[in-house]
This record gives sequence, structure tokens and C-alpha cells, in this order.
Amino acid sequence: MKRIALLKHLRKHGCYLKREGRSHSLWCNPLTGHSEAIPHHTEISNKLARKICKALSIKDI
Repeated sequence: MKRIALLKHLRKHGCYLKREGRSHSLWCNPLTGHSEAIPHHTEISNKLARKICKALSIKDI
């Protein structure tokens, strides 16, 4: 899956960018307080995308 599509999905579910890192971005879900690192790769595996959504407590893609 494309990174842009994952970020759009996260924004749609209320998550926001907490900070940018060198190789990862830290995204946070304000409802639960959970944070998760998103790599800067253009392609992110579907398995990793599901793991990120589960860690942020939002619906899978």
C-alpha cells in the first residue's frame, strides 16, 4: 500500500502527526493516546499497515 493512502486513512480516523523523525514519522491517536512510528518508505506492506492501525486502535484498511 502507498504511504500516502495510509496517512489519509489515519487522518480520516482522527490521528495527527506528532513529530517528524529522520526515517520515521510519529503519529498519535488523541482519543486513546497511543503513538506509532510510520516509516518514510513510499510502499508499506499491508501487514505493517494493519499493525499500525491496530496499535493506534483504529479500523483496519
